[in-house]
Amino acid sequence: MQKVIYEEFGNPVEVLKLVEEDAPVLADGQARVSVLRAPINPSDLIQVSGNYGIKPPLPAIPGNEGLGRVSEVNGDGIETGQLVLLPPGRGTWMTEMVCDIATLVPLPEGDLDQLSMLTVNPATAQLLLTEFVDLAEGDWVIQSAANSAVGSYLVQLAEARGINVLNVVRRESAIPSLEKLGAETVLVDGPDLAERVREATGAEMKLALDAVAGDTFARLGDTLAPGGTLVSYGGMSNQPCAVDAGKMIFRDLHLRGFWLVKWFESASRAAQKELYTALTGAVLKGTLHAPIDRHFTLDQIAEAARHSWAGERDGKVLLAPNGI
Repeated sequence: MQKVIYEEFGNPVEVLKLVEEDAPVLADGQARVSVLRAPINPSDLIQVSGNYGIKPPLPAIPGNEGLGRVSEVNGDGIETGQLVLLPPGRGTWMTEMVCDIATLVPLPEGDLDQLSMLTVNPATAQLLLTEFVDLAEGDWVIQSAANSAVGSYLVQLAEARGINVLNVVRRESAIPSLEKLGAETVLVDGPDLAERVREATGAEMKLALDAVAGDTFARLGDTLAPGGTLVSYGGMSNQPCAVDAGKMIFRDLHLRGFWLVKWFESASRAAQKELYTALTGAVLKGTLHAPIDRHFTLDQIAEAARHSWAGERDGKVLLAPNGI
């Protein structure tokens, strides 16, 4: 079997390397899974760089999600040939994984690319819309990094519920792809963002979702109605979240943070199953999808990491450990 590892934190292009080793023998209650697709998420590369919220013991295998097919079983509960979601956070950038059967989520046959991305980004988008504010049809939400994978999924999930989304991006060139996806209102971030939001919508936002931090965080807060909620789930600018204390106090703004790992730690198995059943159904119906930029094999990992960091990508970068 082959796997990508890193033995030190640093630039992913430089520290990621491919190694080969003997495949482990299955213990009771385990299954061997051939990894078909493994997305490269920004959080994966941030973790490799050593700048993530947690640092795994080294050497480590990157990759927090993926899709595979069961190739061998030693126990009950799953059959060979079954398509499955891989356990989150287990290191998926490898040709095969040995997993406890109980940790595998069976999936129906479908688009391998789309199904492989279910664990992190669609789940984050869905939970951002449901965990913090009770949103009703016609309510307004504003999000930064709207052209990100999470942002694109959120546009689709909100549309299905009749929720209005004001989408904020950092460059003009990001607008066409969002409009193609169905986003109706897209603005480029800037000092006068709040004023332009009011001109475009005539509404105050009930919920603001930020993945950029820095001044963008404060500007999203300026668009909120009194009592509104501002959620931080990323820091793409690598700057501290800025917010005016007076506005927060006198307008009673609620500041929250979201990390999917924490949700997994506290959510019941039933809640997790309900989430992924709904998301899988939307993917199979074609109402939830993300554009794919490129596929890479494991021996192209340095190029894949370099390309994934590039700003002008047109979709998600996926690893295909066993070929496309």
